[in-house]
Amino acid sequence: MLRNAEYIGLGEDPSPQMDKYQKVSIIPLVFLIFYEVSGGPFGVEDSVQAAGPLLALLGFLVFAIIWSVPEALITAEMGTMFPENGGYVVWVSSALGPYWGFQQGWMKWLSGVIDNALYPVLFLDYLKSTIPALEGGLPRVTAILVLTALLTYMNYRGLTIVGWVAVLLGVFSLLPFIVMGFIAIPKLEPSRWFVVDLDNVDWNLYLNTLFWNLNYWDSVSTLAGEVENPSRTFPKALFYAFILVVSGYIFPLLVGTGAIPLQRELWSDGYFSEIAKMLGGVWLRSWIQGASALSNMGMFVAEMSSDSFQLQGMAELGMLPAIFGKRSRYGTPLIGILFSASGVILLSWLSFQEIVAAENYLYCFGMLMEFIAFVKLRIKCPAVSRPYKIPISTVGAILICFPPTLLIFVVLALASLKVMVISILGIIIGLVLEPCLRFSEKKRWLRFQRSSDLLDFQATDHLYNES
Repeated sequence: MLRNAEYIGLGEDPSPQMDKYQKVSIIPLVFLIFYEVSGGPFGVEDSVQAAGPLLALLGFLVFAIIWSVPEALITAEMGTMFPENGGYVVWVSSALGPYWGFQQGWMKWLSGVIDNALYPVLFLDYLKSTIPALEGGLPRVTAILVLTALLTYMNYRGLTIVGWVAVLLGVFSLLPFIVMGFIAIPKLEPSRWFVVDLDNVDWNLYLNTLFWNLNYWDSVSTLAGEVENPSRTFPKALFYAFILVVSGYIFPLLVGTGAIPLQRELWSDGYFSEIAKMLGGVWLRSWIQGASALSNMGMFVAEMSSDSFQLQGMAELGMLPAIFGKRSRYGTPLIGILFSASGVILLSWLSFQEIVAAENYLYCFGMLMEFIAFVKLRIKCPAVSRPYKIPISTVGAILICFPPTLLIFVVLALASLKVMVISILGIIIGLVLEPCLRFSEKKRWLRFQRSSDLLDFQATDHLYNES
């Protein structure tokens, strides 16, 4: 395990043969994270409808502290400790074994694909007022297929292209809200920010909206092997993305709730465009509608990048057939991209609320395993070098996981029966699928290969203690 010890200590890419592909630098990485997590304030309107202005504003601040900060910090530490594609699959496999690593990969991939099924639908929802034919029927189905194909092709052409497209889309998506903020200054009434009615709060909608808009910080870890100098780039990119995401939520909420008299029932998906019309006119509404539509494209390509490189990393670990590890001439995992795109098309029939709740449910189970892996690796191999390490003790590592774990159980408890059944069925498929794949490997029905080794933390920790 000497090779693994050196790689872990230096934070180098364990696959030097991949150096011929262009690596992702910090600015595109920041915006890839931004689109993995957020994509802008589109979709936060439901928090005001569910709980009013004060709880919506406090929710995004408090939730960011108790959920986003721990998840981002853990991603920074573990992502630099294991700078290879597969991300959290590698962490969990090293700490809990390959079986649970596969379950982690399956649940997070399924959660990501469910999430991605939402974006082509939302994109068309913003266009249907201009093009009524997209309301339903064959034109809508055709449009979803064409849009999915175009965005999938963009992923095929390379992660660097996806990253810089994310930068352009991010700037275009956030700029109209800055303009709207300047226009709204004379109309702001700070007293409107403090309106609260605790007797009229939809806690399920409120928590699911916050959770959906502030999770997936760990998704970028699945393409760590594609990042330029990950030991330095990863922590910085996560920090800058955190500032961008949180400010991108709070600022528009302050503007929207402070400049317009409150009508909670109107605060639903797309209401920011109506606020823009009231404050600046039709031109500003059109800008925000266009930004919202394009933001869905940014979230789609970022999520698909994460999902497809995760499958590629799992193939390198021998968890999936070797064909998932093959790359196109652009360095992208072709089979992983096609597989993820197929999943998106198959799941596009779910409603918006069901998609959000189902992905949250599966995501929660995956996060529980990540927290366990993080703590176990801190306990079992404290001497292994971590290019970035959260400046806390082992006890602190346990405590930092405690608040988000409590939140996970709250989200799970509030899920509807339908969402529970669909999600648990998905989990059961993963539990059965892994031994089926091992059986097919034993029978040589499918070809597997292992070009990446898991960390033997006991041997490696002993090696570092000796030195």
